[in-house]
Amino acid sequence: MHSGAHPVDEDLVRRLIAAQFPRWAGLTVERFPSGGTVNGMYRLGDGMVVRLPMLASGAGDVSTEREWLPRLASRLPTAVPEVLGAGEPAHGYPWAWSVYGWLAGENPVAGALSEPVALAGDLAGFVAAMRSIALPGAPQAYRGGPLGSLDAATRAAIGQLRGIPQEGVDCDAVAAVWEDALRAPEWDGPPVWLHADLMPGNVLVTGGRLTSVIDFGCMGVGDPACDMFPAWNLLPAGARTVFREALGVDEATWRRGRGRTLSQAVIALPYYRTTNPAMADNARHVIRAVLGED
Repeated sequence: MHSGAHPVDEDLVRRLIAAQFPRWAGLTVERFPSGGTVNGMYRLGDGMVVRLPMLASGAGDVSTEREWLPRLASRLPTAVPEVLGAGEPAHGYPWAWSVYGWLAGENPVAGALSEPVALAGDLAGFVAAMRSIALPGAPQAYRGGPLGSLDAATRAAIGQLRGIPQEGVDCDAVAAVWEDALRAPEWDGPPVWLHADLMPGNVLVTGGRLTSVIDFGCMGVGDPACDMFPAWNLLPAGARTVFREALGVDEATWRRGRGRTLSQAVIALPYYRTTNPAMADNARHVIRAVLGED
């Protein structure tokens, strides 16, 4: 999917585990299929998962999670990954990596939710809990800065989509929503804690209800609009309203959140349309959801 990705496979994981965590050396190692774009995931035995960055840009996320997940876990209403082993570079693999406890559940699929309204409430509860955290020394969230910082990349992606007519994207309508988001007042309150990557692939559900949130590599503090993603990348219209009302989102934050979600989708679609079906399909869903709003 990306140029410069470091190759990872089951044999590498086995060698890393045997050398650094010999107590787990006899456990099975199996690649876990994932729509993720930065990390390779490998099931280790029945109760653990190994997560290895494939890109230098994701290497810093490992230390972020090691430092902050233990401090956040007790403050959140859902399970989050527990770091069981802190791996280090070896055997030609250049970055830190981690072993986590396995979290059961499945990724929800936009358009096929069994309990959309209840899930909207669960997600709002998670976002509200993140916002309420007051731990000092927080990092800046990956997507926590001003919306305008995404302008050049978003406009370039809209231009790319104009050159892919088979996608059928109304690029003029996309540009209009983006312009509206840019006109929304910026966040002028204190920065709040964010997950900052609430994609369906980072959410686990059981029986349609939220059980876990994973992949906290983008977490930190910033504009609360950054955690509005599920409103358009997962929830149908009625549940979207429940999500907004449960969080008490003001109009400006909602418009920025819609713009951020659309920006991510517009950038992802031309980039992943031939390499990552899950990301491309969700990007298409977001564009339809945003442009389909009254």
